[in-house]
This record gives sequence, C-alpha cells and structure tokens, in this order.
Amino acid sequence: MSSPTVRHSDIDACPGALRLHAAADGPLARVRLPGGLLTGAQVRTLATIAARWGDGHVELTSRANVQLRALTGAPAQDLAEALRGSGLLPSETHELVRNIAAVPTAGGWEVRPLVRALDRAVCAEPALAALPGRFLFALGPVPATADLAAVEAPGGAAILFGGRDLGLRVPVDGVVAALIAGAATFLEVRAEQSVPAWRLRELTDGPARVAALTATRLGLSPHAADPVDPADPADPGDPADPGDPAPRPVATEPIGVVRQADGRFAAAALAPLGLLRQAQLSALADVGELAVTPWRGVVVLDQSRDAAAHRLQKLAETGLEVAPGSRWSGVTACAGRPGCARALADVRHDADAATVFGTGLPVHWVGCARGCGSPAGEHVRVEATGDGYQVTGPRGGGTAAAGDVGAQVTSARRA
Repeated sequence: MSSPTVRHSDIDACPGALRLHAAADGPLARVRLPGGLLTGAQVRTLATIAARWGDGHVELTSRANVQLRALTGAPAQDLAEALRGSGLLPSETHELVRNIAAVPTAGGWEVRPLVRALDRAVCAEPALAALPGRFLFALGPVPATADLAAVEAPGGAAILFGGRDLGLRVPVDGVVAALIAGAATFLEVRAEQSVPAWRLRELTDGPARVAALTATRLGLSPHAADPVDPADPADPGDPADPGDPAPRPVATEPIGVVRQADGRFAAAALAPLGLLRQAQLSALADVGELAVTPWRGVVVLDQSRDAAAHRLQKLAETGLEVAPGSRWSGVTACAGRPGCARALADVRHDADAATVFGTGLPVHWVGCARGCGSPAGEHVRVEATGDGYQVTGPRGGGTAAAGDVGAQVTSARRA
C-alpha cells in the first residue's frame, strides 16, 4: 500500500493569469495553453504585454504554458482584459486548472480536437474549478507523468492514472468523458483524506482507487490488457507505486521539419533556455496556429514541406535552434537569479557559458534545492550551491566551480 506525500500546507499557490506570483523581479503571470496551442495573433498579444509591462520576454514552461515576468506596474484589470480579448483567458473560474499536456506532432492521433473538447468540458464543470493547479491531464505521449492521461491503444484509448495503465479502455469518442469522470473522482477521494493532496499519486493508493471508482462511474470494468507502451516516466518528487515500470522517455523532442499525423508538416524549433525574445515573437506572430512544447520549444503547424523548411530558416535567423545537433537539445534551466529570490546563482548565464553539444541524458540547471521545472525521468541535475554546482545523475556526478562545471556535466550525461 502506498502512502501519501505529506504536504505542509493545503494552500495551492500556483500562479495564473489572474493570481500573480510575487517573484524577485516583479509579478509573474502564468498563462495556461491547453495542449500548448495558440495562434500567431495570440503570440502578438503576449509580445505586446511583455514589452509594455514586463521584461520583454515570454518564458516557456515544462508543461507547455507561458509566463510573463517582471510585470511591475501592470494594471491587473488591463492585463486580464488583454488576455481575455485574445482568447487566452476563456474562463476566470477555471483558468488555473486548464492543465492539458499534449504534443500535436506526436503519435497517430489528431490530438488538437481532443485538446479543445477536453478544455471545454473542464471549464463547463463547476466542480472542477477545485482541482489543484498542479493537477495535469495529458493526451498522447508527453514527457511528464499526468494525473490522468489518454494514450492510443488497440481499438481506442487507454486511460492512465498517475502514469499507470490499470486496464481501463474507452473508444476515442469516450476519452473526454473518461478524463472528466476521473477528475471528479479524484476530488471526491481527495476530500476524504486528511492529508492535503495536489496530485493523484499523493492519495493513499491513489491510482488504483481512482481507477476503480472511475470505471464504476462510467459503467465499465477494467480488464486485462497488454499495457500500453511506452509508459509514463515518474515525476521527480512523486512517490512511485510498487511495481511501476522503470522510468523511460515517452516522446521525442520535435525539432526541424516534422510530419504531422494528418500528413502535413510542421516547423519545430527550440528556444534556448525557454525564452522567446521580441524578434522571435515577431517571427511567430504571422502564423496561423502553433504549439509550445514541453521541451520549451515551438512548433508552427499545418505547413507544406517547403513552407515548413522556409519557416525554419526564418526562425533560425532570430536565434531559435532548428537542427537536431543544437547544443541546447535536452538542456533546460529554471529562472535562477535575478528573477528568483531563492536562487543561489544566475543559472541561465552559467548554463549558456558551460553548455556544449552533448549526447546522453537531458540536463536541467536549478538555482536551489527546490528544482523548479525539473524534467520527468532520468536526467542530470545541475544545482547551484552558492560557491559552485553539484552535478547529480544516475550515471555519475560531482561538484565543480561555475567556470569548470561544463566538463562535469558532459561526463555525467555520457557516463
């Protein structure tokens, strides 16, 4: 029997578009993008807000949302109106819980209609406004463990609970109803537990209990089936249930010209250290639809092959990375100094100085022990200590001064 994670507070402090976070560099707004989807016109809105009230950048997150930093002096009403007018704030009551991860270019599904249908269904259910801001839905393979996920399976979809396939199968047109039922069940089980829980795995025997009750709610019976493959990796800090498969990647980082499930093409690029600057935002503001990815990249969707190649060239001219051999492939970082008061170093600066092209495990640089934005699954963690960095990975590690950490990281990735 698994035990719940002990939380020291039941206050959900996840920032949003209406509830800003008081960061060291000023108020921070997090704008949810279900499936990472947005339009060029919405990019233009974000760029305008960032230039007018913020630090000029749009920051990409590991859940494919965006953040606007240093919003000093931004009138709350004007900020909300700008987001609402562009369609980025469709629900004030549910804006913190519109957490839906997806990769539009992965797998054989046409995932975007499912993303939009699930988003509408979440916002239409008043009770789901009580979901914690960290609760995550997923559609298709994503590099994170979702609380509730639907992935392709023979004849339809497998519904995963905390990353576990417990045999619940539904047709594709039943995916949204199953995920909504699972979320409602999570809230009911959560209310019965004295220990605060933000994620499904934090409930005592959460995956098994919620799966069984959800199946009953839907009038279905979980049945023996071949587990879907690949399995979700385990999130850092989430207690793994006994018997879970070993963590392993579930989707690859899209970069270059990528074929979509419908036969069209997309232009995929990485944003070094997850920052989109004004020139890059301008290059994305004239597209139809694009998606932010959980790897802190952008994908311009629905292109011909030639148009995707041309778009990549334009994105490369702004400093985005468009080739698989980029030194930034697999490398991410938290905000660090000066944006975060807890950070012990300017990790973005140090990561830029130390990063060279390397193969092997992903790398995540963090400014303190909290490890914000850490990727799921095995990776190399580079943590600031105040007088250097501690490099930790399943294949080795060590300590190094900021100027010497690059070699330590390269070794830990390949070991």
